[in-house]
Amino acid sequence: MGKHCGVARHAWNWGLGLTKQILDHNRNNPEEKIKLTTAIDLHKWLVALVKPEYPWYYEVSFCAPQSALRELADAWKRAFKKTSKPPRFKKKGRADSFTIDGSIKLDHFRIKVPKIGWLRTYERLPVCSSPKSVTISRTAARWFISFKLEVELVNHPKSHPVVGVDLGIKALAVLSTGEVFEGAKSYRKYEKKLSRLQWLNRHKQIGSANWKKAQVKIARLHRKIANIRKDTLHFTTYLAKNHSRIGIENLNVSGMMANHKLAKAIGDMGFYEPFSVAPQNWVWSKPVGRRPRRPHPKGPGYMNKARLRGLYTCI
Repeated sequence: MGKHCGVARHAWNWGLGLTKQILDHNRNNPEEKIKLTTAIDLHKWLVALVKPEYPWYYEVSFCAPQSALRELADAWKRAFKKTSKPPRFKKKGRADSFTIDGSIKLDHFRIKVPKIGWLRTYERLPVCSSPKSVTISRTAARWFISFKLEVELVNHPKSHPVVGVDLGIKALAVLSTGEVFEGAKSYRKYEKKLSRLQWLNRHKQIGSANWKKAQVKIARLHRKIANIRKDTLHFTTYLAKNHSRIGIENLNVSGMMANHKLAKAIGDMGFYEPFSVAPQNWVWSKPVGRRPRRPHPKGPGYMNKARLRGLYTCI
């Protein structure tokens, strides 16, 4: 699997370098512009120019570099639409992943991937259907596999027609119904342990075996802290199942993080995540009004139309 990650990373960096050269040429020569290549053209050039030079491309599945170039083309489309930043070169050991499609079979505790074979999993897998593609990634020296399955949406009965959500530092979220969701504060809990591991790694020679072992321990602790925070932030599923319309503040998180006295607490809560992990059955509605300068006298959990910045409608 490490070879698949390396081939996918090499194909991404090669395609990114080629597209950047084309963009630089078009910028310097506006009268002789070259059309930006698509993912299909990049893969054709990869097969004709790169594969004969690097024979280790044939040791892995052809889907790994092909999917990497497809993701690169999608990244450039998002960059041209100003929805995300331009893609960057990848480095070994950081967000290693690859995607494979083809004949994939699911068993209870194992999955069969083309070119690799059967892989054992720690969690039981659904055997009702077979996915068309899988993505295998490595985080903190451990491998994870993810795939998509088609399921039928179930419309749950809503107990409340509308609810307002107020994010905070003391409590993660306070609903207008009076319910309070406490934050995990995982970074504060493991801050001393993380500092201890980093302190023990201060004099190790970079690149040595002991340095690599210490880096894996630090990465695993960071992953544990992030997983605890993500698990807490999935209270949005409860909101979608029990409320028809949800009003959430549109906070300027980047501006709030500029305050060095509150940056650690805000980052530990993860204010941005509730918007990104919102279920797919949330439909964005137009903003309701502007946020008042002063807090409402009835408390932060009071739902006021003037306080809400946007509404989500749950299907």
